[in-house]
Amino acid sequence: MRKQSRPVALLRRAVVYEVGMWRSLFRWLLRRPLVLPPGAEAFSYIGVVKPILVTFIVLSAIEIPIFDLIIRHTVPWPSVRDAALGLGIWGLLWMIGLFASLRIHPHVADAAGLRVRNGFSVDFMVPWAAVARVEARYRSLPSSRTVQLELDDAGAVLNVGTGKQTSVDVVLREPLSVRLPKGPSEPVREIRLYADDPAALVALTRRHLAVRLPGSDV
Repeated sequence: MRKQSRPVALLRRAVVYEVGMWRSLFRWLLRRPLVLPPGAEAFSYIGVVKPILVTFIVLSAIEIPIFDLIIRHTVPWPSVRDAALGLGIWGLLWMIGLFASLRIHPHVADAAGLRVRNGFSVDFMVPWAAVARVEARYRSLPSSRTVQLELDDAGAVLNVGTGKQTSVDVVLREPLSVRLPKGPSEPVREIRLYADDPAALVALTRRHLAVRLPGSDV
């Protein structure tokens, strides 16, 4: 039963990811503004990977006509040329969609808590009542995976990184389980995320904590 359910789950996540990518692309192209609750502020995290993504997009756009020209002079089958051209265009749009998904899904801090996001795949809320303190601190991660879990004697730490980095530490009052792409996480004692302006995010977070929890150590 597990052998059947795992491929189905992987296929389902792949379909959801593909749909999310195209929705992000169209929303970004149509310039639909991000609607925030009153008093909420958005914090981007794309800055560290923006140069890499833009470079890939530009190179892909240049490569498509060059590769198509080479194939037209070397491959006699029109169907192969059309398939190669279609794949090239799809790959370019996919990269633009990835860029768009990071742009239009920022972290959001409002009266309820901190909404942690990465594209359309990572999206969960950390209530202010669950937060003990928050600090700005740059950390390097061992891999480029967006979601990484660290285990030590003190408990589990959830990293939601960008470009193999985090820049904000959110220490929790007690272990908390959050929603991730593969399902609920195990309870974690700390959440580390990346923000382009960690100082601004930390300052706003501390103001919310001061209002929510007067006298708390943030």
